[in-house]
Amino acid sequence: MASVKIQFRGSSVAGREGTIFFRVIVGRKTRRINTGYHIYPEEWNNEKGTIISAADTPRAKYLLMIKGAVIAEQTRISKIINGLDAGGAVYTVGDVVAEYKSYVSRYSLFRYMKTLIANMKGNGKQGTARTYNAALNSFGKFREGKDMLIDAVSTETMEAYEAWLTQRGVTPNTVSFYIRILRAVYNRMVEQEVIEDRRPFRHVYTGVDKTVKRALPLRSIRKIKTMNLSEDPRLDYARDMFMLSFYLRGMSFIDMAFLRKDDLREGYVTYRRHKTGKILTIAWTKEMQTILDKYPENSSRYLLPIIRNIGINELFAYRNAAYYINRSLRMIGTKLNTPDRLTMYVARHSWASAAKSKGVPLSVISEGMGHDSEITTRIYLASLETSVIDRANSLIISSL
Repeated sequence: MASVKIQFRGSSVAGREGTIFFRVIVGRKTRRINTGYHIYPEEWNNEKGTIISAADTPRAKYLLMIKGAVIAEQTRISKIINGLDAGGAVYTVGDVVAEYKSYVSRYSLFRYMKTLIANMKGNGKQGTARTYNAALNSFGKFREGKDMLIDAVSTETMEAYEAWLTQRGVTPNTVSFYIRILRAVYNRMVEQEVIEDRRPFRHVYTGVDKTVKRALPLRSIRKIKTMNLSEDPRLDYARDMFMLSFYLRGMSFIDMAFLRKDDLREGYVTYRRHKTGKILTIAWTKEMQTILDKYPENSSRYLLPIIRNIGINELFAYRNAAYYINRSLRMIGTKLNTPDRLTMYVARHSWASAAKSKGVPLSVISEGMGHDSEITTRIYLASLETSVIDRANSLIISSL
């Protein structure tokens, strides 16, 4: 006869949390499996062998989350026992524990997400890998580094995570972004018939709020362009990178940083978008060359003066440059009394807004920025001539 029970062991130190664990029994042999969860003695009902989660306590949501996760893991161990019983062979308590640990190694949430991220990187989906890694890091902090089985994800878990993010001032769109990624991971396991769908995301927000407009009008872009910043090279450099992004049809900073010298040929820059993998071609204008001529030729393989040294951690150099440039841009924004914080991303929004104000068709704007939208591709042609986009870009630049 085999069974599994949830048990609690108090701490030897008064006032500290005790440990919740499973006691697996096969015949007269027992083994203990730690859950990694800790609660106070007053949060445990010894008679019923369950966690007390009164609604009027500050830890109510946390305790509900733990309770759901522990019950789910107990159910998993019971299924393993039932499977061994159905097989008809003699087994030991060690066999039950080994089977459970094997399942954990394959289907723990953190391990599974790390495997997905590694596969994405191997398939060249660097942007998607980064977003999944961001969601994993966020959820990992919420869990204080404690992994959990995917089938232990419950409505209580997700509600507690949503509340944790909100309490830290995370915007609704970012909250939704992280939760949608976790939902995609969960649904993948459901599709593979590894777990049953318990719909743990039904009570949390997974929509998209309308974002605050971050575009500047052309008159503000013109002020940035004509500011005299010669006395402060840091601000001057940040302004130049901002303007280059604008001239380059709102090119993202990571794409600017990794532009190679051989990407510029015969008056055109051709590059692959880091986020979508889409190949774009942009006419190289005198305004772009004027900025580039201000700086010594880059000693590295890159075109722009962002990643400048050879043999360094290039990703770290890019992130470091982005931090200092955005910090300088905020100072420029303060000088200009711009209503919103000035960042490199504002250049991208501003180019799209300027194109729209000039009557440039939405299809041209979408193609010019390298968007990879299903809605756009349904409505408009899959590709536009580069010359059409370049004429639109020339129209915008000449307005400054």
